Amino acid sequence: MCLAFPGKIVDINGEFASVDYGPDGTRHGINISLVDAQLGSYVLVQGGFAIRVLSEKEAEEALDAWKMIREELQDAWAEVPHS
Repeated sequence: MCLAFPGKIVDINGEFASVDYGPDGTRHGINISLVDAQLGSYVLVQGGFAIRVLSEKEAEEALDAWKMIREELQDAWAEVPHS
């Protein structure tokens, strides 16, 4: 199974861009040659490639879903006994 993550393009250099993945400030370089993305665009990223440009509404919905998943995982991890 492959997962695609939403992010916002914060820098572009030719076919490559830096994408901000959210509130923790995680940024990675990706290839944008498969889409028509601009600075400030939200994109869906899989395997280091932007595979789709998202509307702001779509991006917000996806980011909210990932936030809920992250919180659930943190809660579950907190319940695991650690030695």
